[in-house]
Amino acid sequence: MNKFHGTGVAMVTPFQADGQVDYDALQKLIDHLIDGGVEYLVSLGTTGESATLSKEEKKQVFSFTAKAVNKRVGLIAGIAGNNTLDVVEDIKAFDTTGYDAILSASPHYNKPTQEGIYQHYKAIAEAAPLPIILYNVPSRTGTSVSAETTVRLANDFKNIIGIKEASGSFELLNQLFRDKPEDFLVISGDDPISLPMIAMGAVGVISVVGNALPKQFSNMIRKCLKGDFKGAHAAHYSMIEFTRLMFAEGSPAGVKSALKTLGVCGETLRLPLVPVSADAVEKIKNQIGLIGK
Repeated sequence: MNKFHGTGVAMVTPFQADGQVDYDALQKLIDHLIDGGVEYLVSLGTTGESATLSKEEKKQVFSFTAKAVNKRVGLIAGIAGNNTLDVVEDIKAFDTTGYDAILSASPHYNKPTQEGIYQHYKAIAEAAPLPIILYNVPSRTGTSVSAETTVRLANDFKNIIGIKEASGSFELLNQLFRDKPEDFLVISGDDPISLPMIAMGAVGVISVVGNALPKQFSNMIRKCLKGDFKGAHAAHYSMIEFTRLMFAEGSPAGVKSALKTLGVCGETLRLPLVPVSADAVEKIKNQIGLIGK
């Protein structure tokens, strides 16, 4: 699945001032990302505020995005939840037109055991019409998908092709890279440590920062994948403070502020998320000025 090598972007969902989905801005964002050279896009992941969209809104966003992308780059749909039966039904009802894979975060809130996580993904794999990419993000879900569970799933289900890894645990990563099947994709889900993860064997990143800086971030990732880590250092270090600001007051509030500065979309979020502070806005603007467009 080489189309998932390089930089994927977990797209924000632009909203109008009244909270409705801003499809004109979504089109502008998609073009901004593709023109910026990213390899693929993710629609309605966590960064897309999927938790606050209705099922009908999700259906409309998925459809619009597929048509707007028009197969210019790879496209992944975020479909997840903590009710396994409901996730399976959503996947069965999903219109796969224009999509290449499904990204599904492990269940949040319920805090399942590793066996529960395995059985959750087993049910998804057996129902899915597209390849599945697991997503381990314990800072949001409350539990981590262990390396053992990931490797077990990778070996048991051929349509589970990779994992977006955002645990930040190098102990887990060491074990995962050592034990995984050779063709199983490990994708960084953590912008600040994408460079060292690629050095370990990751095939790229699904990025938040890439929403705002697609050209700079994807160029850095491509250098890493070519083994030119020295050449990637300058870009990596230049984006450290900007990346920190993207998450300092919550995501995607930080990156929506950056996108507003860049003229791509507004900064409106849906509650319980709120825009970043005026102080953060100024710091983000300053960083964009330093890094450049």
